[in-house]
Amino acid sequence: MSTARLTQKEMTESEQRELKTLLDRARIAHGRPLTNSEANHVKKEYIDKLMAQREQAAKQARKIKKQQAYKPDSESTFSWSASTPVRGRR
Repeated sequence: MSTARLTQKEMTESEQRELKTLLDRARIAHGRPLTNSEANHVKKEYIDKLMAQREQAAKQARKIKKQQAYKPDSESTFSWSASTPVRGRR
């Protein structure tokens, strides 16, 4: 199942700040402004990592939801008296 690629607009504020920090670190490491290709490479790596984290969190949430789903008691049997009216049919 392929999901759509995450964009910067869809990121939270903290994720956007983290991306800007990564871009600044790369710029300082190169000692010059980054080219579009270099900046896009940093962004692509960060978005890939972020999407993997979100997918992992979603998978964990689905697992927990599945564990907490209602499961009928296999020990009990069907009670006919519970489904029939107490006063009988009129």
